[in-house]
Amino acid sequence: MARGNQREKAREKNLKEQASTKKKNSLSGTEFQRTKEAQAAIMREKQAKGGFSASNAAGWPYRCLIAITAEAAKAQGGAATKKN
Repeated sequence: MARGNQREKAREKNLKEQASTKKKNSLSGTEFQRTKEAQAAIMREKQAKGGFSASNAAGWPYRCLIAITAEAAKAQGGAATKKN
């Protein structure tokens, strides 16, 4: 039974590590709502500063495709056509 003590020490160490880790959100409902709103305000400010909006984000793959085909057409010496 030489390993009995080693198991107990490892178990105690593991329990101590688990107790020190954060398990859940410790904020109350109103505190959580306040921080959520503050974070949302920060994100809105960043989006306004960067020119990002949901309306111009919706068509980004299509706009990128048009830009890529236009660049390819210029490289080949022709003109790309844009469909609406």
